Amino acid sequence: MRLYEMVYIFDATLDEEGVDQKLEKFHSVLTEGGATVHEVDHWGARQLAYPIAKHKSGYYVVAHLDSPAEVLPEFERIVKLDEGCLRYLVVLNEGEPTTGLSLVSEAPPREGEEAEDEEEEEEEEDSDRPPEFQGGRGRRRRHEGPAITLLNYKDVATLSRFLTEGGKILPKRTTKVSSRFQRQLGTAVKRARYLALIPYMRDHEA
Repeated sequence: MRLYEMVYIFDATLDEEGVDQKLEKFHSVLTEGGATVHEVDHWGARQLAYPIAKHKSGYYVVAHLDSPAEVLPEFERIVKLDEGCLRYLVVLNEGEPTTGLSLVSEAPPREGEEAEDEEEEEEEEDSDRPPEFQGGRGRRRRHEGPAITLLNYKDVATLSRFLTEGGKILPKRTTKVSSRFQRQLGTAVKRARYLALIPYMRDHEA
């Protein structure tokens, strides 16, 4: 069995009890096949980044389950037939928490000028550290917080810092991150867009 993460977007008119009833129906298909539910996190109702089936808001739930892969097709069939579920996503969990937070290094930031010099020398090795952008294109400064060790596709705040005003992913030549981090970023942004956590294109209208 492998650990999966399920993200559901339910009709926002459902209350928590109604959502729990649907989750029980969905997850029973998995548990009957040998799956184990580890965690269910109700995010609650929130505005969607773009309308889904004319809905402007949705009720988000994130769940972690250990499940055999062979029971997933029947699970997905049941979810697709439920009109109360606007959208769902099933992915292999790589350590992301159910919350919308990325995992960061626990090591305390180094202090003083000597540490700053060391950071400059290790820039290529530590290029997963998220930059902060200011001013025109290409101007940046090193992020002063801890380095990201696992980018969470549900972490809208962090993902937004790597997007242009039009909603496109900033190129690696601008962000100066590693190729590995850039690939992770691309996957995370695609998932966040699908879940209406971030828009495909940002509206420039006032």
